[in-house]
Amino acid sequence: MRVIIQVRPERDVVQAVVDPSVSTPPADEVVGSVPGVSVDPDFTPVPVPQAKPAFSDGDPLSLDQPLTFSLAPEDASVLVRGEIQDRDGASRLALLGTARPDIVGVSSDPAVETMPTCGGTPPVGDWHDVQKAVTNALISEGLDGSDVPLAIVDTGINVAHLGQALGTPVTVDAARSWKPPGVTGNFGQFPVHHGTMCAFDSLIVARKVSLIDIPVLLSQRQGATVMEGLLSDAISAYAHLWSLLEQMPRERRRLVVSNSWGSFKPSWDFPPGHPGNYSDNRAHPFNLILAALEQSGADILFAAGNCGRDCPDGRCGFPNRPINGANSHPKALSVAGVDTRDARVGYSSQGPGRLSVRKPDIATYTHFSGSKAFGPNSPDSGTSAACPVAAGVVAALRTKLSATAFPPSRMRTLIRRTARDSGQSGFDYDYGYGIIDTSSIVQAVRKL
Repeated sequence: MRVIIQVRPERDVVQAVVDPSVSTPPADEVVGSVPGVSVDPDFTPVPVPQAKPAFSDGDPLSLDQPLTFSLAPEDASVLVRGEIQDRDGASRLALLGTARPDIVGVSSDPAVETMPTCGGTPPVGDWHDVQKAVTNALISEGLDGSDVPLAIVDTGINVAHLGQALGTPVTVDAARSWKPPGVTGNFGQFPVHHGTMCAFDSLIVARKVSLIDIPVLLSQRQGATVMEGLLSDAISAYAHLWSLLEQMPRERRRLVVSNSWGSFKPSWDFPPGHPGNYSDNRAHPFNLILAALEQSGADILFAAGNCGRDCPDGRCGFPNRPINGANSHPKALSVAGVDTRDARVGYSSQGPGRLSVRKPDIATYTHFSGSKAFGPNSPDSGTSAACPVAAGVVAALRTKLSATAFPPSRMRTLIRRTARDSGQSGFDYDYGYGIIDTSSIVQAVRKL
């Protein structure tokens, strides 16, 4: 059983993990020997901030209130990755909780995978239709994403393919990119696959963004497909992005993070109610670091998933409420899919969400001919394509709106309130608040 171990070591060890100027000690030095657990020596320990009430009279045990996040050595904890070797994993977990008071939590480390769609249906329109519907209104206001960092957390980006598909050169910011240990290849030169599709779909809307390549789903481990990745690698990736964001001047702080992946089955996770559960637990380390990254100024978007009732992906294992974990996080925009005729695609997951009931938040375009990452006749599809289209909209808006002056919470509100209502009147579990409407967004921005 693969697990993430949250430990609170001596203060000087925490300081060494937190301080980027100090060489991070190896995992076995951070956690020491843990009976029955094989600690992964290749996983770089990750600092985890402590969530605290923003006000003095707040409840220290509640996440449903304004929070601050502290990486001070006396507050922070550290994550390492390991594998429980015993066949009776539950008994081993119980022993860890009593034998080691410095171990403050053991969480699930489920596989995460990209979200392609069920196949067999041709594309509806092409990427120029998406430009007409979404991009043109933004370009008219000079909102093109110039120099806005946009992280594609996926299978890696191939800029040569993107340049050919778009007709203009494309680059990635290699200095700010990150990859899991053991992943070979150079940033921007990974094989053409899901991540290249996602990058293309964001560039349809915001051509001048600064792409950051985060190939989490190329994590090297045994699994059913090469697209599987460990949630622990996503935690490391988010810690890297948080460090980048904190180094930016506050008046120019901005970062958009596009995530077209998720967990498909309860069997990949601890059961709901277990303290290490991911799907239903806002206190899981990844869900906490997502909240910390958002509070620092990052706009975070997740695909709603492809477990819609009409055409679910074959891997879908949740009997109900499939929008789970970070894909349903209250601090992230959960993106559903519609085709270029504004009709909901049958595989787009419906709410309610597990961490936040009102999910998905909004819908936008997918299932169009675009990147040709999967062949000349294959559409850019799934909520995997819709998510980076929406991320491109956010990045375009960040051309003129810094996260300090216009924080991510206001950005989410802006996009939801200006959405074009579809389906049932008002919010519904198919379209969320409606389809992204950039003409209405531009009108609202003019009044700010």
